[in-house]
Amino acid sequence: MKPLTILIAGPYRSGTGGDPARVARNLQALEEAAWQVYRKGHVPLIGEWIALPLAARAALALDAHDVPSEFLYGVAHRVLAQCDGVYRIPGDSRGADGDVAKARALGLPCWSSLEEVPAVA
Repeated sequence: MKPLTILIAGPYRSGTGGDPARVARNLQALEEAAWQVYRKGHVPLIGEWIALPLAARAALALDAHDVPSEFLYGVAHRVLAQCDGVYRIPGDSRGADGDVAKARALGLPCWSSLEEVPAVA
């Protein structure tokens, strides 16, 4: 099996009430999942890794917490079109649920546990 490009989908701002510390914890959870996917031999992607610098360049918001959700979702869907699958981590998130729905519509596999993600031999 060749390495897959896998979008890590989960809460970023969801459930944080805009609290920067809680947003940071959500990003840490996404990045921990990315690390685990990487250790399985794949290329993990998190939409915010791409969306936040783009939003800053476009001057869409004063800080990462103010970036419009529609922009974040749009970037994630463009990234998803380049991916081989989605790993959905736990937590309520309308955006992550949308990523999974879009992936399924594209016929891509979606995994909800790390054990389901195949390892590169």
